[in-house]
Amino acid sequence: MTDPNAALTADFIESTRSSYDTIAPAYSAEHPDGLGEGPVESGLLTAFAELVRTASGEAPVADVGSGPGYVTARLNALGLPAFGIDISPHMVALAREAHPQLRFEVGSMTSLDVPDGTLGGLIALYSTIHIPDDRLPGVFAEFHRVLRPGGYVLLAFQASEGEHIHMTERYGLDIALDYYFRTPAEVATSLTEAGLSLYAQARVEPQGQQRWGRAFALAQKPTGSA
Repeated sequence: MTDPNAALTADFIESTRSSYDTIAPAYSAEHPDGLGEGPVESGLLTAFAELVRTASGEAPVADVGSGPGYVTARLNALGLPAFGIDISPHMVALAREAHPQLRFEVGSMTSLDVPDGTLGGLIALYSTIHIPDDRLPGVFAEFHRVLRPGGYVLLAFQASEGEHIHMTERYGLDIALDYYFRTPAEVATSLTEAGLSLYAQARVEPQGQQRWGRAFALAQKPTGSA
């Protein structure tokens, strides 16, 4: 049976891939380590790593939307066997160049090339913001599928209510990139509906010239889940 939404899905995946391929060098130069000035993110990564090690031992961890690879590198420095997945082949190439000892793969969070129940943890920092609202439940279902029972997922996203931005230029380059901003409550509800148990939430209000605050959600796949 033909999926009536298949064309739409392909369109948003392709536009995201193409846009990040276009801006990959400029983005990577601007964000060689995007957590450098993010003490909240750094603290949450440390907590995430401790929880994953305790629950899942040496099980692998996926950094979904890994971009230039700095989060993947941070996770490995914290003792997790992490690898990166990104929609953009150009981003993956730059991540491999910057972190040749680590593994990076091209892939989409809408259909992860990961066996069922194998990951001890999954992290998606500011990458689910490119997923349309009607596709988010499927993405969270994928996260649930690939996690081991007891595994954790950590999300970071810009917090705003129902705001959709279509960006056509960045770094002086032509792109077609969509951003979907959500409230922490909306994300928490979607995680719960996907079968994940909310463990913790945090929010940082806009700082300086920032337009949006940042929100974080930490959830766990229940130990009794298949």
